[in-house]
Amino acid sequence: MTGDARAFWLAAPGLGEIRPVTVGDPGPGEVLVRTLHSGVSRGTETLVFRGGVPDSQHEAMRAPFQEGDFPAPVKYGYLNVGTVEQGPPELLGRTVFALYPHQTRYVVPAAAVTVIPDTVPAGRAVLAGTVETAVNALWDAAPLVGDRIAVVGAGMVGASVAAVLARFPGAKVQLVDADPAKAAVAAALGTGFALPGDAAGDCDLVVHASATSAGLTRSLELLAPEATVIELSWYGDREVSVPLGEFFHSRRLAIRSSQVGGIAPARRGRRSYADRLAIALDLLADPIFDALITGESDFAQLPEVMPRLTDGSLPALCHLINYPVGE
Repeated sequence: MTGDARAFWLAAPGLGEIRPVTVGDPGPGEVLVRTLHSGVSRGTETLVFRGGVPDSQHEAMRAPFQEGDFPAPVKYGYLNVGTVEQGPPELLGRTVFALYPHQTRYVVPAAAVTVIPDTVPAGRAVLAGTVETAVNALWDAAPLVGDRIAVVGAGMVGASVAAVLARFPGAKVQLVDADPAKAAVAAALGTGFALPGDAAGDCDLVVHASATSAGLTRSLELLAPEATVIELSWYGDREVSVPLGEFFHSRRLAIRSSQVGGIAPARRGRRSYADRLAIALDLLADPIFDALITGESDFAQLPEVMPRLTDGSLPALCHLINYPVGE
């Protein structure tokens, strides 16, 4: 046996704890990874932490290496960067990304890890899963050169979408959020910023990621006639109220969901999940993405950090978790 490791578990809604786990030796075609960093995806993971996954979505919301079941006890997470300590020679010593929960060491199939390019620092690479969501959303959205685009909701996902769009030729991009402090994030990403009431309308495309009814309503208001809102928010068990009277029908507006669990139809059959993740990692060579990592803590602090991220007393986009050297 390789030995003991430690993992973060949701013991009950709102209560996290670190548990010992035993990690076996990797078999043929497997790797042993020692975690360097993991990331807390504040939107989805805090929803899981408060026990907000609807019964109907328990299976759809399972993470690739999740243990346990919703609402709890469950080991959940999917932004993990580590070093391969045992496995095929071509992976030994390589820094890799995996969709694995918060755990100090783990064994997975070699096909489940992706080598991180040398141009991407290990800490920044925890964003790969979120930037992959942004790539999929923009495959769904299909923006055009010169489009007027609003991204409503400057959380981790919305900011990732804005960061990718900021490099889109000729696009005029505004990041829209109710928090004036998010103006600094927009400036770091190279986009405009507006409070909801000040946002420019007549948009060719709006990407919504605020996970609020008010945000979705404002997204519709910002659209030009016959334009589309790409809905990236995950509301969990919360009901959403949106006014579909007034101008919704007369302006022929559309709301279309985008979800990273499947390849966007525009690229299905031509791009694999591995291709999509590789694109995300290539994009992360750009240091502007450092603006999305807004705090960090040690692994041992996760039981105290998760409740604060969930109730908002510890504001964050992506919160970086650092692991002890040699454990």
